[in-house]
Amino acid sequence: MQVRELGHVVLYVRDLAASRRFYGEVLGFPEITGGRPIAFPAAAFTTGRTHHELLLIEVGPDAAPLPHGRRVGMYHIGLKIGDDDQELRDAIVDLRDHGVEVVGTADHHVSHSVYLADPDGNEIELYVDVPGADWRSDPNLVMQPTRPLHL
Repeated sequence: MQVRELGHVVLYVRDLAASRRFYGEVLGFPEITGGRPIAFPAAAFTTGRTHHELLLIEVGPDAAPLPHGRRVGMYHIGLKIGDDDQELRDAIVDLRDHGVEVVGTADHHVSHSVYLADPDGNEIELYVDVPGADWRSDPNLVMQPTRPLHL
């Protein structure tokens, strides 16, 4: 067996409407169901690469929050939003216009990233690949220490 690609991510969310707005309207992730009711309280999103890349399932307001600090489990989801730093700069403006706080930035040698949290506290990395960074011929680039990002 060999994994060929990461197919999709499924997140439990407290408030489907808030999460649908965040991923669909704020981040611009296309929703495949178009907001139409489906068999259970959920929403699916895709860029068209596969049937769905993100599925949100509503579990209600009494669900336990994500624990803070060091923990086992998912750290963040990375979403590629473009091909150059100007697209990251534009994303920061869009996020601020929607009242979304940028919690960090990073230069990962092969990508430049902006970090934020969704309505349930899941961390999201919005990134662009660095032009000319050839990680295929030099895989060590991926594991280099993170540098400050200067946008």
